[in-house]
Amino acid sequence: MKDDLLIKNNLVIPGHELEIKTSRAGGPGGQHVNKSNTRISVRWNVQTTKVLTQEQKERVLQKLQSRLTDEGDLIVHNGSTRSQIQNKKLALANLAKLVKNALHVPKKRMKTRISKGAKEARLKDKTRRSEIKKLRKKIVGD
Repeated sequence: MKDDLLIKNNLVIPGHELEIKTSRAGGPGGQHVNKSNTRISVRWNVQTTKVLTQEQKERVLQKLQSRLTDEGDLIVHNGSTRSQIQNKKLALANLAKLVKNALHVPKKRMKTRISKGAKEARLKDKTRRSEIKKLRKKIVGD
């Protein structure tokens, strides 16, 4: 329960499905960077998970296909801070955000029509504008 990752209200990835590894991070930090494993890599296999339905798996695989390995693993890295604990929290939050966004189903667009009154008002306004512009013309006369 402690290691479980909450995605949405009714969707939780159990901790045993997540593989968390540490490694040495690059970037600023001096000697500290060279001797401590603060970078976190979180790996989660979308194809073998028991949490998602088949439809949800297909949606995630399709939306995140550029981020997945050949085996269907989604890997998230984080080494932005000097703290391993903070990097772990950030990596898990990033994984949760990716999965939540991939599972989002957009609403179907409903076709709308312009009402008859709005159409008539637009045409009436156009003719009024036209009349105003006609009155601006100089009359070259006899």
